[in-house]
Amino acid sequence: MQNDHIDARRDDEIDLIELVRALWAQKWLILGVTLLVTVGAGFYAFLSKPVYEAKLFIMPPTQNDIAELNYGRGKSTELDIYSIKYVYDVFARNLQGESLRQKFFNEVYLPSLSEAERKGTLDGLYERFSRELVIKGPGKGTPDRFSITVQGFEPVQTMEWAKSYVQRANEAAESELVKNVTAEASVRARNLEQRIISLRENAQRVREDRIQQLREALKIAQSIGLTSPAINSTAAVDITVETGNKMDYQRGSKALAAEIDALESRSSDDAFIKDLRSLQMRYNFYRKLNIDPESIAVYRQDGSVEVPENPIKPKKGLILVLGFLAGLLLGGFVALIRFVLNRNPEKQRGRPANRA
Repeated sequence: MQNDHIDARRDDEIDLIELVRALWAQKWLILGVTLLVTVGAGFYAFLSKPVYEAKLFIMPPTQNDIAELNYGRGKSTELDIYSIKYVYDVFARNLQGESLRQKFFNEVYLPSLSEAERKGTLDGLYERFSRELVIKGPGKGTPDRFSITVQGFEPVQTMEWAKSYVQRANEAAESELVKNVTAEASVRARNLEQRIISLRENAQRVREDRIQQLREALKIAQSIGLTSPAINSTAAVDITVETGNKMDYQRGSKALAAEIDALESRSSDDAFIKDLRSLQMRYNFYRKLNIDPESIAVYRQDGSVEVPENPIKPKKGLILVLGFLAGLLLGGFVALIRFVLNRNPEKQRGRPANRA
């Protein structure tokens, strides 16, 4: 009984030499399957539409690139100077912004698709677009460099899309910065204008008060018959025009009448307002401040972007090698299955019947 179990166990074990012989006997089957799979892989590799990739690298601008933004800024104007980092951060925020990506998707990507390619959900198309246009941020080796990668079936189109996307981010960043500068200048100009108006109103009130004081002094001088300044033997009278001088009548009625006439006929107090001209100069500067976007740059392109010549997908050589290996494994597996299935009936026929 024990010998029967041992024989059965030996029968179940597959002899390696027997296996190799069986696989060799089915070599044409294995080669046929391998060839079939390899040919299929070849068809896929050579008939698949090639995918091209264009890359564009971005670096921070120079100080000279943003000089126009800092025109008129500094300690003297109480306006902070824009740093390279701040300007580049504004550009990077727009470059990675979802609003720009969605706008590019709607205005550029969708119109480029054929009717057959547009089939499917909008979310699915947007997901595909997100895989084809990838923005990578700074890495360890390049802390300030961004890369824009665009994949597509048309090599020229991939290059143009990469440039167009960066240009749109550039325009959005420039617009934001120019608006910031213009808004700050506008606020500063309004504040200065209000200060100038206040100084003029105050000067007018002071002049009116002075006229009232001189009129009262004129009445006093006329009532005592004093037409010329009163001069004593000890000291000369201080002829002053300062506000609030209680001895104005001593200047005489002629001088007082002349000053009243001059003050009343004055068309503007600007010449008598301290620091008015400097305020007006600053006001005119901020009111006329205009930044030309063409004279600023918020990024630098690192290297040039060329039309890709060789597709990145499909990799024909790799696909053929993988197809060959897959076909070889599949053919060997099919041959092994046939060997096992053909061996089991032979074992059943050669095994002795169990004893009662």
